[in-house]
Amino acid sequence: MAATVDDDFDVNNQDFYSLLNVRKEATLEELKASYRRLCMLYHPDKHRDPELKRQAEQLFNQVHQAYEVLCDAHSRAIYDLFGKKGLEVEGWEVVERKRTPAEIREEYERLQREREERRLQQRTNPKGTISVGVDATELFDSYDEDFEEMPGGGFPHIEINKMHISQSIEAPLTNTDTAMLSGSLSTHNGSGGGNINMTIRRVMSAKGWGEVEFGAGDILGPLIGLKVFRNITPRCFLTAHCGLQFSPRGLRPSCSLMTARHLDQNTMGYLQWRWGPNSAMTTSLVRDTKSSHFTLALQLGVPLSYVMMSYQYKFQDEDQTKVKGSIKSGWFGTVVEYGAERKISRHSVLSATVSIGVPQGVTLKIKLARSSQTYLFPVHLTDQLLPSAVFYATVGPLLVYMAIHRMIIIPYTQAQKEQELELQRKSSATDIAKKKQEAESAVLLMQESVRRIIEAEESKMGLIILNAWYGKFVSDTSQRQEKAKVIDVTVPLQCLVKDSKLILTEASKAGLPGFYDPCVGEEKSLKLLYQFRGVMHQVISADAEALRIPKQSHRIESES
Repeated sequence: MAATVDDDFDVNNQDFYSLLNVRKEATLEELKASYRRLCMLYHPDKHRDPELKRQAEQLFNQVHQAYEVLCDAHSRAIYDLFGKKGLEVEGWEVVERKRTPAEIREEYERLQREREERRLQQRTNPKGTISVGVDATELFDSYDEDFEEMPGGGFPHIEINKMHISQSIEAPLTNTDTAMLSGSLSTHNGSGGGNINMTIRRVMSAKGWGEVEFGAGDILGPLIGLKVFRNITPRCFLTAHCGLQFSPRGLRPSCSLMTARHLDQNTMGYLQWRWGPNSAMTTSLVRDTKSSHFTLALQLGVPLSYVMMSYQYKFQDEDQTKVKGSIKSGWFGTVVEYGAERKISRHSVLSATVSIGVPQGVTLKIKLARSSQTYLFPVHLTDQLLPSAVFYATVGPLLVYMAIHRMIIIPYTQAQKEQELELQRKSSATDIAKKKQEAESAVLLMQESVRRIIEAEESKMGLIILNAWYGKFVSDTSQRQEKAKVIDVTVPLQCLVKDSKLILTEASKAGLPGFYDPCVGEEKSLKLLYQFRGVMHQVISADAEALRIPKQSHRIESES
């Protein structure tokens, strides 16, 4: 059977070889003989009934298309390599008619690249982040020994004290050039600002790329930068960046250089030097495996120096659950973080992290990532290390998640899966019903030809198909409760009998005229009971197995 462009099953992807009942290596003469026979059977002019005439015209066109493709060496080579979908790729008509499969494959890949380029030009790949900072310190101020209750009491005051919104889009210009536009707005305690950046990236080769950045903002002023990436060896790469900021205080140059190397299959080592307003030297080790992720980093710089270690364990479950913990210590103090992450739907991941630091206090960070959009909610609970804040920050999100997961997420995902299954069943049922209707139409068109064939075969005691069934048979007694899925193909097979012989190729029988697939995706076979020279014969053949009858081994021995 001809290979398809992708591996997905397509009911409508008709097998031309099976339709004409010829071998994949069939010669031009064999194709012509099969085509003439099917044309005589399905020619619209042979039928006066309007409905039969319409059905015959439809089947005749299918046979004609299959014959045209297989008789043309160029089209046949494309079909053999990529199936019917390969013929639908735009551009074949202007391509020089190649003769070898290698040349045709090369042309196909070129056309696919051109189509992908056109598709890229229509894609913007938007990415965005929304961060909303919440100040909830009054919830736990009452636990502080120095807390003085305000007269009148009332509910604790919770406010949003900061917000950050950023968005970026990509506009592919060619296969090698991409333009990126990004912008952000921030506000904190009533004051804020924003900036906008434009970046042009060019992929120079498989080993590297470079980009130029232009930016402007209402605080720092215009920016121009240059960044270069280069693979030095298959295991090592280098990134260099330099920029120039036009601030109100004058020019502020900056530069950074980072090199990384694969230490083994799962481990990377990084070394970064940064010069400018926040000069620093950073080295880190990252090990990422199927079940864990480990990071160790050390930074020496002005004004920030620290050492950091983090570990993440990945559960091998359907929801891709992860638990993580980290400790970071430096001139700013010490911060310990722990949390969990879980996939809650096909495109959404939810995570919660508790941050405990000196002198930062306790903060709960909620993060929701949905496709290319990220939503962050850092909730600052207290400036002090209060056990109550740590307890509620740990237990509270867990209880809320369990309740939401049980009452909302599970019912929603189950409803989604059932809806998708129902759509698949409807789509499959529609396709099968269409094929069934085509097969029934073909059987109606065959009736007159079959009557003449049977009369001719009976006159010379030739080959008569008594019963023929195609589909999934249930023979195991343990599977009796499972319903057999078979169709009667006696008429279509009798129509293929010529000179007391029936020859079927190794292609799937579902593509033969008068056939259809009654059980898509399941194993099928063909069962025949036929008579030859007055003797009964029986045979069961696999779906993709070549069959030639009559045969002496099929003979049913009579009981004495």
